[in-house]
Amino acid sequence: MSKDSDLQRAVLDELGWEPRIDSAHIGVSADSGVVTLTGHVQSYPQKLAAEKAAWRVKGVRALAEELEVKMPYDVRRSDEAIAEAAVDRLSWDSSLPQNAIKIRVEKGWVTLTGSVDWKFQKDAAGEYVHGLLGVVNVFNQIEIKPTVSAVNVRQDIEDALHRSWFYDPNSIKVTAQGGNIKLTGEVTTWNARDLAGATAWSAPGATAVENHIFVNS
Repeated sequence: MSKDSDLQRAVLDELGWEPRIDSAHIGVSADSGVVTLTGHVQSYPQKLAAEKAAWRVKGVRALAEELEVKMPYDVRRSDEAIAEAAVDRLSWDSSLPQNAIKIRVEKGWVTLTGSVDWKFQKDAAGEYVHGLLGVVNVFNQIEIKPTVSAVNVRQDIEDALHRSWFYDPNSIKVTAQGGNIKLTGEVTTWNARDLAGATAWSAPGATAVENHIFVNS
């Protein structure tokens, strides 16, 4: 069998192994490490879970995700009901600034706008909403406007990376212009790459992170 066929089979097996996914209607193709997911799933969380499952497979270098969300008729919700549920869900998180996030729903597609101080707040808002029944997709357009200075953000990130078990001073380079961070270099696992990105986002003053670290597996 070809490497593409092996990779296709491995991704299919991983999708079938993930208990959160009904993979019966998911198609997989592979071409030189580029994997494409097609077909449909029954919820937006399944769509996200399928994407994460595919990335876990060794040999996946890029992912084209073309899955649609097709909900059973008996679980569909009106846009008004989805919007009300989203407002209620976000209001219960004390870490989110009150009335800072605006919600728009159209045919199950949720758009989040507004501004917060931290990346984790933006991510939390998106995660709360995408798990709601009836949501087809989420556009998280919340802006990050930190209240702290970004002058020393590059040094803060390098100090944090030095505390991490995976960090090799020669493997990752950090550049910063204001709150815009760029990571380059090479690591051996996707986990190390993701940890580097998460570390950069945790720096006070970080407003954007470009993770260009190459995974040499």
